[in-house]
Amino acid sequence: MSNKEYIPRVLITEAAMDVIDTLRKRFGTELMFHQSGGCCDGSSPMCFEKGDFKVGGNDIWLGKVYGCDFFMSGDQFEYWKHTQLTLDVTPGRGSSFSIEIPMGVRFMIRSKLFTMEELENLIPVKTGEEILEEG
Repeated sequence: MSNKEYIPRVLITEAAMDVIDTLRKRFGTELMFHQSGGCCDGSSPMCFEKGDFKVGGNDIWLGKVYGCDFFMSGDQFEYWKHTQLTLDVTPGRGSSFSIEIPMGVRFMIRSKLFTMEELENLIPVKTGEEILEEG
């Protein structure tokens, strides 16, 4: 990437940062997020220990949020590519495999549409295939 100031595709709230900090201490490892738009919690972002979720060729890397890679399935990205996502938490137990579930909270996404100017300056995405090639 160049020295250009890119607009992030994913932001994070302080509450979500606090949960990530707790999870990092508990698991002692890097974390990652994946939002599939599939079963379980629908389009809720799921948090995994890095490497516990196998990224596929159809997944899209949206960037890092608070040091965590954030992926979305390609089909879901087609619906969300015009929006900036904000990773947040809410009380309640989700029904996914996300590792925060035992804490009595679950991650969620808030979104806003990008402006035309923002769309021209977004951080570039990578496909899962590109990520896999990088190793």
